Order: sequence, then structure tokens, then C-alpha cells
Amino acid sequence: MLAVGRREAPLRETATRPGTGTITPFAADLTDPDAPRRIVAAALRATGRLDVLVNNAGIVTGESLGTYTRAGIETQLATNLVAPVLLTQAALKPLKEAPEGGVVVNITTAVGLRAWPGNSLYAGTKTALETLTRGWAVDLAPHGVRVVAVAPGAIETPIGAHRGLSPEEDQAVRDWQIAHTPLRRRGTPEEVAWAVAGLAAGEASFVTGAVLPVDGGAVVA
Repeated sequence: MLAVGRREAPLRETATRPGTGTITPFAADLTDPDAPRRIVAAALRATGRLDVLVNNAGIVTGESLGTYTRAGIETQLATNLVAPVLLTQAALKPLKEAPEGGVVVNITTAVGLRAWPGNSLYAGTKTALETLTRGWAVDLAPHGVRVVAVAPGAIETPIGAHRGLSPEEDQAVRDWQIAHTPLRRRGTPEEVAWAVAGLAAGEASFVTGAVLPVDGGAVVA
């Protein structure tokens, strides 16, 4: 497995966790023009094939409609939407050659299915990726490649700190999310990983174009 991210230290820490299997860390910024080619080449060097591509990159800023800047908008679009398109494009050949059929798993968001305050641009980029999921599923089906998406809701991650929220602001967001999630808690990265692995598995070989919410029931409440 090739794990890609901008920061090498967290990648190496992930690679050494017990029970994660063999992980090859590869530091790259997906918005770099040459990143898709280098990432696919690194995956093929590490494993000799490419069966599953997980488009997991995503950023959200602390801006809202009244404070958006062109630079902030372009940064989110470049990471959340343009990068997955170009990386998937670069991976098409080996995915089509995968012995059991390649799989693309896009990580979108339940926020795109039910509006949450202060996340409109992030939700818009991820909703666009969800639309691409369905379109690619139809386009790539004749080549034996499945395309699915996982739409997380409120998950225990440091995304609040990455947005620049203070501990008090982050706690307020957490409280609001829990209050608007029927299961009355936030999910875990492991629960999202379970959905990704399940949709990528051979047992899901007749599933394509589907979007699976992992959100504690938020989108149906």
C-alpha cells in the first residue's frame, strides 16, 4: 500500500502502527502539476500494480461567504476537486489492467448532502466529487473499473485545528455536530476506513456509482 500526504512525519508514524500492514509512505503535494504521475509511478514501484485508488485529500478553511478570497477558493478547489480528477486520470491505465478490476474510492462528505454552517465551499467541492463518482462509474464500467464514494459526517480528526479554530471554537463545533447527529457522537477514522475497505473489496464487485454515508444518521435526520 502506498500512503500519500504532504507531511512525511505523519506518514511514517502511520506506517509503523501495529496492524496496518505494509505501508510505503510517499510525501507529495497533490496540487503540484507533476504529482499525479509521480504518485502512480511510486505505487507501481512499491507493489507492481494498482488495484485501488482512494482519493482522500481535502482541506477546509475558516472562511465563509462573506470572507472568501480568490486565493482561498482556488486552494480548496485545487486540493478537493482538481487533484482527485488529475490523479484518477493518471491512474487509469493500471486500474484498467488490475486483474480483478480496479476500484476508485472518492472521499466526499455528508456535509454536501445536508448543509452545515460555515462549510459551503468545502461542501461544494466534495459534492462535485460525488457527481464525478457517478459519472466515472458509468464511463469506466466497460473497462471493469468500479467507482464509489464514502461520505463521512462528523469524524474525530484534527480538522478544526487545521481550520485555525481555537479550542473553545472547536468544542462548540463538536457540540453542534453531536447535537445534529442521531447517534449522538462523532465517528472515528477506523469507521470510515471500514467503509472504504468494504466498498473496495471483491465482495462489492457489483457496486458502482454508490455513495455510502458514514455519518451517524445525520443526512437522514
